Amino acid sequence: MNTVDSSRRCRGRVRGFCMRLALIAGICGALTLGACSGGGSMNGSMSPGTGPGTGNTGMAMVTLTDAPGDLLGYMVNVVSLKLTRADGTAVETVPRTTTVDFAQLVKLAEVISAQQVPAGVYTGVSMTLDYASANIVVDNGAGGLTVPAANIINGVTMAPLLAPNSQMTLSVQLPATQPLIITNGSISRLALDFNLSASNSVAPSAITSATMASAVTVTVNPVLVGSLIPDTTRQIRVRGSLVSVTDTAAQTSYTVMVAPFFAADQDDKMGQVVVHTTAATVFTINGTSYTGNAGLAALAALATGTLTVAYGSFDTGTDNFTASQVFAGSSVPGAGLDSAEGTIVARSGNTLTLSSGFLEPRAGTDVQGAQVMAQSMGATSMSGGGDGGFGFFGGQVAVTVAGGTTVTEDGQSGSFGPQDISVGQHVQVFGKFGIDSSGNRTLDASAGSVRMMITALWGQFSSVAGGVVTVNLVALDDRNPGLFNFAGTGTSSAGDATVGAYTVSVPAALALPTIPAGFPIVFNGFVSPFGSAPPDFAALTLVDFTHTDARLQLQWTSPGITAPFVAPLNAGNAMMTQATLQSAVLHSLRIGPVPFDPASVSAGVSFVPGAADSSTSFAIAHRMSWQLQAYGSFGDFIAALNGDLNGTTALLAVFAQGPYDEATGVMTVNEMAVVLND
Repeated sequence: MNTVDSSRRCRGRVRGFCMRLALIAGICGALTLGACSGGGSMNGSMSPGTGPGTGNTGMAMVTLTDAPGDLLGYMVNVVSLKLTRADGTAVETVPRTTTVDFAQLVKLAEVISAQQVPAGVYTGVSMTLDYASANIVVDNGAGGLTVPAANIINGVTMAPLLAPNSQMTLSVQLPATQPLIITNGSISRLALDFNLSASNSVAPSAITSATMASAVTVTVNPVLVGSLIPDTTRQIRVRGSLVSVTDTAAQTSYTVMVAPFFAADQDDKMGQVVVHTTAATVFTINGTSYTGNAGLAALAALATGTLTVAYGSFDTGTDNFTASQVFAGSSVPGAGLDSAEGTIVARSGNTLTLSSGFLEPRAGTDVQGAQVMAQSMGATSMSGGGDGGFGFFGGQVAVTVAGGTTVTEDGQSGSFGPQDISVGQHVQVFGKFGIDSSGNRTLDASAGSVRMMITALWGQFSSVAGGVVTVNLVALDDRNPGLFNFAGTGTSSAGDATVGAYTVSVPAALALPTIPAGFPIVFNGFVSPFGSAPPDFAALTLVDFTHTDARLQLQWTSPGITAPFVAPLNAGNAMMTQATLQSAVLHSLRIGPVPFDPASVSAGVSFVPGAADSSTSFAIAHRMSWQLQAYGSFGDFIAALNGDLNGTTALLAVFAQGPYDEATGVMTVNEMAVVLND
């Protein structure tokens, strides 16, 4: 067997890749993986002299993110996050229990800690999760299905993750040659990646609206991977209470005490972060929108301790965190009003039906707000440490809007009102929770606000005329079209949106590719105002589907298959026949929500290398010895695989990611992993 090449650098998207590999291999529990490496220190975007810690200390800024999975909600408690120095000293960076919904981290990374820690060389990190009050929601195509607590299983012991055996510790060992280095007054960053699909196995594999919750189990094999290089493809979220505002010719910024996810405490246990702003930064403060300096001035008028949330990115040149959007006061979920985030699936008059989303009562919520949460989540309801409950909800919430409802659209200027909110739109609603006489959940936003957020549309191209594209709708806001009632969306009933002929207005500046009918097409934008269709959707951007990665997973039952590839393997092409693909118990390929069956292609599947860059990564896992080999090029990967597949060693699984041509069965891989039964 080949030895692990520890000198190779594991960069970019390899963090999620390593975790998917761990799932395929069945690696579980406190698995230690060689972390992705690289890194540096940051100057100016944090406050190294603030927060706990004195003397020879620096800041360890830790972000937490997640790769996509088929789980709609995944709330667990992070009870510990420790950094370990080379001399064995452990330093706690999350000194209090923090509830995390990992399903919300698929498209962003959250700053979980900006703690001052003693200077030194840190070679390891461990995170302890507690599932005692976990809330896991699987996608059943009808709003989600909450998994019973007794059906959340420890993948090591195969026992339920119930107290007192509800905790699991995940560890990452950083290589000695590329550790996390903290020096006096410096700021160093560590990115942690937790992958839902890699860490959880859901049974049965096919879950529908008819599936009973008692029949569903989730087996947890959590894996954590760390990197000193931040993922620049994701937005960073910084949540915290306001400390101060700086508005000078040299710098426009504000400082917060970090309060990640749902924390309401206003203390310095998590450290401080400086959020830089620009003339283009959009502020939403207590339901009112501002831009640039006007927003910073409005922020400066708020009381110290006001809760804020910023979305933005790290500038790789200056290492500053700069916000594109800032929310403060009652515009932050849980700060001053009850809130719900989800998808509008129907509308009648001023009543919006919200489904498949997230509820968060305001801090110090009243009894009725607590009742809403109890009804939403049952016995598995998670609590915010006395500040109210929060969590994913299946079913629906009836939202009332009125003339007094403030409405904003992310990234858009102009005046908006309740009539702009239509079916299929992703929204965040602020108001007051309640329960009606029939026991149904309600949210009165008549004196509150609604934030309309960028919504994704997946469809199959039909035609284009006059700047309007017609598609067969496949998914709207990542939801099955069958969930939506489009009545009232049109200027008349004849103009109501339809799944088979959903129309999208495309700005002239957005060049459309030349594609055949039936080819998938992806837009990001906003649903057209209620009662105004057609068109049904206003596109802002078009995702180039021909360059959108497909995700392929193949699995065979043990002992596996000894001759999976067409011989001989070479550095330009690794090929599997159709018969080999059909012998796999799982042969799944998806591009976004669009499924394909690779085993239906008569030519089989050919894996070919793309252009080598920092995002390419390849690996071989050896199941019996739990060893992982990583390779920086497709050629090195194939050469090693040729040596390992000696006629007796069997292949158990393949994971690959990259552009896929359904007609030819060719996948241009930028990530590929195989699992061998040795």
